[in-house]
Amino acid sequence: MIPHLSPQRAKEILQKVRDRNVVVFGDVMLDEFVWGDVTRISPEAPVPVVDIKRESVRLGGAANVLANLRALGASATVVGVVGRDRTADRLRAELREVGADDETLIVDDARPTTTKTRIIAHSQLVVRADRERRTPVSAEIEDRLIETLKRKLKRADALIVSDYDKGAVTPRTLAEILSFAQKAKIPTLIDPKFRNFDAYRPATLVTPNHHEALRLTNSEDDSDDGIAQAAQNIRARLACRAVLITRGERGMMLVEEDRAPVSVPTVAREVYDVTGAGDTVIAALGAALAAGAALFEAAMLANHAAGIVVGKVGTATASPEEIVHSIEALILSESHG
Repeated sequence: MIPHLSPQRAKEILQKVRDRNVVVFGDVMLDEFVWGDVTRISPEAPVPVVDIKRESVRLGGAANVLANLRALGASATVVGVVGRDRTADRLRAELREVGADDETLIVDDARPTTTKTRIIAHSQLVVRADRERRTPVSAEIEDRLIETLKRKLKRADALIVSDYDKGAVTPRTLAEILSFAQKAKIPTLIDPKFRNFDAYRPATLVTPNHHEALRLTNSEDDSDDGIAQAAQNIRARLACRAVLITRGERGMMLVEEDRAPVSVPTVAREVYDVTGAGDTVIAALGAALAAGAALFEAAMLANHAAGIVVGKVGTATASPEEIVHSIEALILSESHG
């Protein structure tokens, strides 16, 4: 059974986060939201007609990881690839809005800035449209990414790799950067995808979801024992320190070297939207490890952060105050229950 993380300990960790710097590398994107109401079905096809009321944009992918880190109070830099287009301009503006620098974004004239446009009616997703190019970036772009990452990692307390399989993260770049981070004793956390899986080494922590974990290990056993075994197999395959498998409404499973698997039950009370929840998890994990937290403490903080953001519609973040309040509410409910 996992020990409780006290509100006081959470406050201590989150206070230290304010003095830490985290570098995020991965697929940056812009999330567009079109909000409206459905009042009729189209006469042209059996699809809803959305009467648009407003539009908004949020940072997505690796840029959303950065937004979550900034919401937690950490200093953060995101290194990724954008096109030479208006979407990139909007993404840069959003980065500046959260107090982050945009000079570490590498421009690739051969690809568009990745954009996910979601049309939402009555708080429900109706359809999503993506603009992207998923082929790996060129050797020239890899060179620029590696140079930028090595420069920024010299002052980093943690590295997060946010791989959305959009082409920015490649085996060559991973080989250069992960070994560089290991030599500098920088904790490295990876939100993985299948294409690059065997290139995620050396790393401190890898965070697949349960679907990815089962597929990676050719398993269909979604029980606690099955997930724990999948995590053990992934840890052995990558020789990483730990694996944290996210399980949606069933919480998380943390497997560390030489320790029994730890199941962390979800604290989400109501789930409105899981968009970006994985970004929140890895941002909270990275911030906590940068602040010197133990892995189980980082997992509990991340679990509370995820429980907060899934209760909000659209790409969202969690603040330190919200996380502490969530921990206090959980302890209070258990003392009354």
